[in-house]
Amino acid sequence: MPSIDDVTDAPDELSDEEAEALLEEADLVQDMMGEMCPYPQVEAKKGLQQIDPGELLVQETDHVPCTENVPKAVGDDAKAQVWRSGDATYRIYLRKR
Repeated sequence: MPSIDDVTDAPDELSDEEAEALLEEADLVQDMMGEMCPYPQVEAKKGLQQIDPGELLVQETDHVPCTENVPKAVGDDAKAQVWRSGDATYRIYLRKR
């Protein structure tokens, strides 16, 4: 049976422990639950404009394509990592470069 990794090109995935620790240090958290692309991509770009290099933007989403589309949309402006909860909740961690 194929897994989600077979059909997506998502960034590196974080463990539960890493994800929680990074969430606590986030400089900006965006709630994108219920939102579909391209809105989260646009908001990620706006969010990165609000923070300084080295700071962390976290987007929480329930829309799987965001885990691939948001990192692609921000390109080289941020290093992206993803966390999957196992219950259809995802976080995209964007460290501004």
